[in-house]
Amino acid sequence: MKVKEIVPIVVSFILFGLSVAFSVLTPPKSEEPALQVAATAEEARPKQEMRGVWITYMELSMENEDNQSESAFREKFAHMAYTCKKQGFNTLVVQVRPFADALYSSDLYPASHVLTGIQGETAGYDALKVMCEICGNFGLDIQAWVNPYRVKVNNVPNELCDDNIFVKHPELCIETDSGIILDPSNADARQLIEDGVLEIAESYDIDGVQFDDYFYPADIGETDYPEYMEYLDSHPSSGLSLERWRELNVNILLSEIYLRLQNCGRNVTFGISPQGNLDNNANLSADVVSWCCIKGFADYICPQLYFSLDNPKLGFEQAAQDWCDLPLAEGVQLYAGLAGYKAGTDADEGTWLEKNDILKAEYNILKKKNEFSGFMLYSYSSLENADAAEEIKNLCNELKSD
Repeated sequence: MKVKEIVPIVVSFILFGLSVAFSVLTPPKSEEPALQVAATAEEARPKQEMRGVWITYMELSMENEDNQSESAFREKFAHMAYTCKKQGFNTLVVQVRPFADALYSSDLYPASHVLTGIQGETAGYDALKVMCEICGNFGLDIQAWVNPYRVKVNNVPNELCDDNIFVKHPELCIETDSGIILDPSNADARQLIEDGVLEIAESYDIDGVQFDDYFYPADIGETDYPEYMEYLDSHPSSGLSLERWRELNVNILLSEIYLRLQNCGRNVTFGISPQGNLDNNANLSADVVSWCCIKGFADYICPQLYFSLDNPKLGFEQAAQDWCDLPLAEGVQLYAGLAGYKAGTDADEGTWLEKNDILKAEYNILKKKNEFSGFMLYSYSSLENADAAEEIKNLCNELKSD
């Protein structure tokens, strides 16, 4: 990596210093939390190669089903778990908070529309509890996939319920052309996100919590300019640029969640799955270099390397090497997101149609790079997709042969 790509590491140290000085980041009350982090970080490291499958809220959806009962959901998810286990995977990453709502029993977020079609209407059962039970029966690890900021995007959900955070406290949110997010600069919004993560970690038999790649939306523009100006007014001689201020807001959330999870008394890892192209993350105020190179943001990073081998814009091997070139902090695992959803399609200028063993080849590339400790496949539907059948067969045969 070039020197300019390591700059965010230094910037992140500055950000943390500024945040403490300005009372933005609440310091630990004693030395014990920091010591506990060091003691438990090694315990959180995976004991086997990560072979994960992302299961999206669309794939979990029951809203268009005639039978929305618990037994129907159990049957649906058990089939998913059985299929993943049979194909050689060991971890399911299930999307349980897609829109500031919950596919689980929550005191903080309303019930998701995903199970009933109506946000705020309970399904009569706890979907995450069911999924944890089924994963346990199949010997699969399970991680709770959370979208930290998103409230609404492209008119989904169609209607927000009375208990939705935007309806109750619009001052905690920001509206853009694409949708609504919780304001990353707002301490109360941050507290809600953190408490929501701890609610899951302390109440369910999960192995990890994962944030996806949605941080600041690309169309944020100057929508948060009033909040930024308020920040500058408070720090007239030492204010950060708008871009660095946004990164600081995200970094504070991640570092606080990491610390709270490490000290919650449960062996729950915290991971982030950012964009696979390192340069693209800047558009989302995602300081991925610091997350990789400084201990205290996450236990693992899983960049979405959704590229074919021969993608003319950015090939898989080059993208993977860019991440390998980062000096990973001790204890930070690196996984790779693989694009099962592109298999058998004309994506990446048709290069996925040229071969039927691209995913297999990409997996073998990862195995040769010591920096990577496994992969996650996006997403479950590719295991059932006829167009992707040959690609999936070749990949899974390789998994079973190892």
